[in-house]
Amino acid sequence: MTLNRAAKLVGIALSAAVLTQTAPSVAATPTNPFTKVRIADHFDLAAGQQPENIALEPHGAIDLNQAVARQVVRLHPDGRQQVLATLPAPADGGVHTPMLGFALLTGLVRDDDGTLYFLYVTGTSDLTGLWRLKPGGVPERITPLPADSVPNGLGLDSSTGEFYSADSALSTVWRMPIGGGAATAWATGPELAPHGTLGANGLKVHQGAVWVTNTSLGTMVRIPIRRDGSAGTFEIKATGLAGIDDFEFIGHSDRIIAAVDGQNEVAIVEPDGSHAIALTGKDGLENPTSIAIRGHTVYIPSATWALRKDPNLIIAHLR
Repeated sequence: MTLNRAAKLVGIALSAAVLTQTAPSVAATPTNPFTKVRIADHFDLAAGQQPENIALEPHGAIDLNQAVARQVVRLHPDGRQQVLATLPAPADGGVHTPMLGFALLTGLVRDDDGTLYFLYVTGTSDLTGLWRLKPGGVPERITPLPADSVPNGLGLDSSTGEFYSADSALSTVWRMPIGGGAATAWATGPELAPHGTLGANGLKVHQGAVWVTNTSLGTMVRIPIRRDGSAGTFEIKATGLAGIDDFEFIGHSDRIIAAVDGQNEVAIVEPDGSHAIALTGKDGLENPTSIAIRGHTVYIPSATWALRKDPNLIIAHLR
């Protein structure tokens, strides 16, 4: 690790520590919705194996973006870890990546045909953007994004074949065609803006709307998709979630499991905006970054951005 990268990571750690100290704590649920919580996998921090996002394969396999290693990997049910792709390093080493100072992989989505789509942030115009990896193929960038952008959460509207991405630096949600091509600034506003740390971060497309978290504001925002495809009026759906990262909906409901990176917690967010803490560092969390759900099984990657100890994958059963 270069000194510059180490310094930037310390900055991230300090930001998360500030959030942890200043944000109000919320009491745990009286009846914890999770059982059988365990650490399923440990990763190599020195090798940059810090899982930032997750997608689920049929038959039990798991795909992860190992952010700093710039790798997309598959964890097989037998415990084998397979590297599917390693992204090229930027010529400057990533030192000009906005807000971070190092290149990294962020959002990850699997399409029904097995194609993986993911975001790469480098601070350079030749590499930053949306990438595609077809089964058995090689990674290719299909949509460029600005060098000063930090595309983070990624969601697919399968009904229209369009991706949406939350930009943590530019207060923007980008819209991008699944087949590749130019990105459109679909929604912008102060609700997405950064304030001292990352702004818009996690993103999901759900029930005719784009849902986005704002890490520094601790909010969850719903942006309706109008009939003409344009962005509707922003709605603040939850507050008090300082340090929130990505999330997932429970089934077709508006109930959410959220990774609260800055607080080292996992929260259950109710449709009315209230939330309760369900998991903490005592359960093995180390700055959780994202959530995936398969049936009653919940998968929680931890990138240990601030704690710098044990990047891991936690598996829990949802009651």
